[in-house]
Amino acid sequence: MVDEKIPNTIKIYLVKSLIGVKQSHRATIRGLGLKKINSSSVLEKTPETIGMINKIKYLIKCD
Repeated sequence: MVDEKIPNTIKIYLVKSLIGVKQSHRATIRGLGLKKINSSSVLEKTPETIGMINKIKYLIKCD
């Protein structure tokens, strides 16, 4: 899950559509910096981001 080039980072991809998803889950996706399917974001590995990722793990893929 950790990018070897930059320690303590996580790269996430949005792999499923937000149609029919709870409004709070949509807000979490936006908070992580994802907009469209197949968009990606590199985030710092903190307890806050890990919690957000766990909330919406059915919509994303982590590297």
